[in-house]
Amino acid sequence: MSTQLDPLSLSADLLYTVKTEGDADPLREHLAALDRSQLKRAIDSREGKLAFWLNCYNAYAQLILEDEEAELHEGGLLDRWKFFVRDRVPISGVWLSLNDIEHGLLRSSKHPWGFGYLPRLFPSSFERQFRLEACDPRVHFALSHGAEHCPPIAVYSPRDVDEELDIAIEWFLEENVTYDAEENVATVPRRFRQYRGDFGGTRGIVAFLREYNAVPTDTTPSLEYERVDRSADLDVDMDGDDIRP
Repeated sequence: MSTQLDPLSLSADLLYTVKTEGDADPLREHLAALDRSQLKRAIDSREGKLAFWLNCYNAYAQLILEDEEAELHEGGLLDRWKFFVRDRVPISGVWLSLNDIEHGLLRSSKHPWGFGYLPRLFPSSFERQFRLEACDPRVHFALSHGAEHCPPIAVYSPRDVDEELDIAIEWFLEENVTYDAEENVATVPRRFRQYRGDFGGTRGIVAFLREYNAVPTDTTPSLEYERVDRSADLDVDMDGDDIRP
């Protein structure tokens, strides 16, 4: 494992260390102390931002989950909400929440509600500087929420991030999408509905399903949304309503 102080290597090393149950504290300290100009140079490209923020999110989601697993499973909606919105991820002198990384930096400052059509209000200067220029809907299938049906978490690299995301999506869709040829209906997880604006609306979702062979390419199926998103166990309450911020 490399311990050089390159931001992209640090984010990859941190996630690898978390996955292998190593000592993550030195890497967390290096990420927290990164010079802002160094971070900007390292993740100046779209691929760099994708890889860096996916690695940081997935590493810290697991670290926080390990610390609070019992509390989350025994607590109520407020405890689950706090899991995502507390500022517990120090990067380059700034404290971020998982919410900040997902909706601010990876989704290009989109509001967590509003079905993917509303902008996130008052993004910080850090968020404006380091966010992706446009939302890549594939990130919805690459973030760890501690769920049984989440894709296996990969350590992303800028060189291969697009191919690695495609692999994660193909896995996710195969596990979580069903297609009824007789009725011409595709049943999909609720996150497609929750973030449908990220995909370009209903037509965009269907095109996305076709692209990844979840439905036949010569069909235009109707969509049905699962009442409970099995792929995001921390994100749903007992009634099946999504509470992820």
